[in-house]
Amino acid sequence: MVLSVSLLVIFALTAFLSFFFTNINRNKNEGKSEKLILGFSQIGSESAWRTRNTQSIFEAAAANDIQILFDDAQQKQENQIKAIRSFIVYQVDIIAFVPIVEDGWDTVLREAKNAGIPVLLVDRHINADKSLYAGFLGEDSLEEGRKAARFLLKKTAGSNKAVNILEISGTENSSVVKERAKGFREVIRNDKKFRIIHSANGDFLRSRGKEIAENLIQQSRDAGNFKNDALYLYGRKIDVIYSHNDSMTLGLLDSFANYGINPANTIIISIDAEQKSIDALVQGKLDCVVECNPNLGEMLMQLVKQVVQGKPIPRITYNKESVFTEEDDFTLYEPRGY
Repeated sequence: MVLSVSLLVIFALTAFLSFFFTNINRNKNEGKSEKLILGFSQIGSESAWRTRNTQSIFEAAAANDIQILFDDAQQKQENQIKAIRSFIVYQVDIIAFVPIVEDGWDTVLREAKNAGIPVLLVDRHINADKSLYAGFLGEDSLEEGRKAARFLLKKTAGSNKAVNILEISGTENSSVVKERAKGFREVIRNDKKFRIIHSANGDFLRSRGKEIAENLIQQSRDAGNFKNDALYLYGRKIDVIYSHNDSMTLGLLDSFANYGINPANTIIISIDAEQKSIDALVQGKLDCVVECNPNLGEMLMQLVKQVVQGKPIPRITYNKESVFTEEDDFTLYEPRGY
């Protein structure tokens, strides 16, 4: 009799626990989103280009019914590493991020791989074991540098006069800076008239572009040889300004306006093609703008879906980009949207 009662109690307890955990699992599954979840870390919002890049990704995610867990790294690699680790803990389906610099990613990407979460690089390359990420989507920065230099060659064709170049580069140790510098030098290196007499780090910021120009202006003033027809470096006239992005270029133009400088004979080449730089080109303030297309969203979502489904993707996918110059028919220009 005691045994029968004990068995009855055990049976009742087992049935209750089975019912309890079945309902817990049902509620858990009902609360879980059926959407594919993408963890995305952006480096920041330092420019109109970057803001449009982020908007493009959100718009495409919504159109493709993909949920985004978003992180703004505020220009700090340590913030991106924390974000990637949080995505791993959350068990997202896939991770995509814009690496602020090239190095220092192996450990966290290995953690993602061990967790079975694929990773896509967006906009910038990294120095890491290629087995740790599925592929890259972005611009061909090397070719962007070459396009800038090809315009310069065409612009100065027929002249053997020495050409002094000021280069304003972006964030140190980022892949786009290295490639835009390398591509530019590849094209001009065989012509000895071109001389890069100064390269300054502007960190892709408008404020830094303005600061770099103002430092050169102040240097000329201190030396007592300030002139308002161009920028000068220790008395040497700068004939060409090659800027790695529009934000820094626009900062440069801010300083020209503040100090009454009219660089009519200075060739100014910029990269990105934000609306404000295109406007400056139309106004004759710039000579060439190489496009870096921020609208990567739809391409990224297609790659995301293919990777999650286990389908192969290219190791590198480049976006389409063009070049805008002073020789264009400006009436054909359409609004940039950023």
